[in-house]
Amino acid sequence: MRLEEKLENALKPTIESMGFEFWGLEYISAGRHSTLRLFVDREGGINVDDCADISHQVSAIMDVEDPISGAYNLEVSSPGLDRQLFKPEQFARYQGQTVQIRSAVDILGRKRFKGKMLKVDDQGVEIEVDGEIYPIPFDEIEKANLVPEF
Repeated sequence: MRLEEKLENALKPTIESMGFEFWGLEYISAGRHSTLRLFVDREGGINVDDCADISHQVSAIMDVEDPISGAYNLEVSSPGLDRQLFKPEQFARYQGQTVQIRSAVDILGRKRFKGKMLKVDDQGVEIEVDGEIYPIPFDEIEKANLVPEF
């Protein structure tokens, strides 16, 4: 099991029991400057006090479970308007909207895609970029973000 999965399994139940939606997490390993970033949301959004409450609870869990060896910084924030998409159900929630995707491998000659997400299924997404449609499997997505439209 990957570290991110272990962290999600350890933290998600507590965050959700506090009335928040666990949106996702990323762990950036950089020695003493490593960062564990948690994205949390709820209807109407979250505020700084919510982040502080979540951080306090998560810190207690991390002290007991100790899944990360060494020092790291804990950040708790809203996913924001340009929210990163982690799970298939999150992609499905924003089907029809503009996303930016970076793939781990070349897909039809490119790794970066920005366009309308036309389709989401169990296997991946289809995104339209400059009139071309690109199928991108979930296991090839390195990073994906919603592109806010104003």
